[in-house]
Amino acid sequence: MLLLGRHQKTLESVDDEIKAAGGKATLIPLDLQDGAAIDPLGPSLYERFGKLDIFVGNAGILGGLRPLTHIPSDIWDKVLAVNLTANWRLIRTLDPLLRLSDAGRVVFVTSSRVAKTGRAYWAPYSVSKAALETLAKTYANETGASAIKVNLVDPRATATAMRAEAYPGEDPATIKTPEQIAETVVALCLPSVAETGRIVEAG
Repeated sequence: MLLLGRHQKTLESVDDEIKAAGGKATLIPLDLQDGAAIDPLGPSLYERFGKLDIFVGNAGILGGLRPLTHIPSDIWDKVLAVNLTANWRLIRTLDPLLRLSDAGRVVFVTSSRVAKTGRAYWAPYSVSKAALETLAKTYANETGASAIKVNLVDPRATATAMRAEAYPGEDPATIKTPEQIAETVVALCLPSVAETGRIVEAG
């Protein structure tokens, strides 16, 4: 298993959980805003592992809630860089490894309701997720004749730090946990998955 993230401490915390469950992981500290650091990832992984069976694109940031005309340009650029452009770069560098797998599986995490409605005050996040859905469906269409299957998971309300940022008064005990969402993600990574280009609601 490969864990990619910006914070070493967070990666190590997840790694501890994996080890406790009897697994092992390779940690890859990487800032997804750094495109030049993403691009060599595929060749590096090929040298070590030879192929890639599963890629889960779960990274995402909210960027705060404010009117469209009040969004600072650096916030706009950061949200689009992490939520959209990084996933394009990851697809581009990892595609050759996924094609070497007997059942390459790609799963992205979206927020379809926000993406499709253009929710007021959510512009950077909403725009990035709408574009991510199109990116994923495009890749699904382009890999349709291969063993790669590309799908998206829409978790809806989930008890995460991002959700708390958007809804600070909400009781996290009343909504789904990340562990519940993970079950849907894992199901879409199985070799038996035949569909591609779908958005699947978790839970």
